Amino acid sequence: MFLWESIAFGPIHSRRLGSSLGINVSPTDVKICSFDCIYCECGWTLRKDIDAKNFAPADIVLQAIEAKLQKCRAENTHIDSITFSGNGEPTLHPQFPEIIDGLLVIRDKYYPEAVITVLTNSTQLLKDEVRRALLKIENPMLKLDAGLPELYQLINRPTIPITLEQTLEGLRDFHGKFIMQSMFLKGIIDGKPFDNTSEENVTAWLKIVDELRPKRVVLYSLDRETPAKQLVKVYKNDLEPIADRVRALGIDAHVYE
Repeated sequence: MFLWESIAFGPIHSRRLGSSLGINVSPTDVKICSFDCIYCECGWTLRKDIDAKNFAPADIVLQAIEAKLQKCRAENTHIDSITFSGNGEPTLHPQFPEIIDGLLVIRDKYYPEAVITVLTNSTQLLKDEVRRALLKIENPMLKLDAGLPELYQLINRPTIPITLEQTLEGLRDFHGKFIMQSMFLKGIIDGKPFDNTSEENVTAWLKIVDELRPKRVVLYSLDRETPAKQLVKVYKNDLEPIADRVRALGIDAHVYE
């Protein structure tokens, strides 16, 4: 497991986003997240408290991003996406809306051709200020890994009190103006086998997809080391049939291994 050691890093090649300049608004020494996902490349969520004092102020974050973009532009580095990911959930930053507003100005100055992407676990979507900020960018990528409440809790292991239905309530407020990202995997957790490619879960998940009508659905599986050790990657030949069922609903779907 690893943590990003700076606010702006890369760009790196992303399966989903091309040349992606990473933005980490979480602390550089510890993961802070409202999930404790069994597959997270940053490891387990060891700190469960969420305190504003643990985050760098918005002006420091924006200065670091601008310095990085200025350097990349001077070196003629290609960037497809400026992507919020990093050491936890980016929308937990107490000044997340201010950071988005500042980045829009900086992006237009140095890389107007790049999109802004936020990879979020969807736990903060009921906050008006977070939702409004996400609707200002090109690629709000909102997570939904399960269609069944028990799988939601097992795979994502929320560190805050939140249910699948509360998450769906936040997703509904986007009226389809988002990209859904869904991790598919199987394995054993706490001695219990699970598989979110099961027909029961996929049927429930597809019902949600049809209701929410996102502009695109991204299906993917494991690509890096995971904190839980008994997990199994789902390959493209098993993901494509699920994607085809999304496409049959008239919704764009892409599979990434």
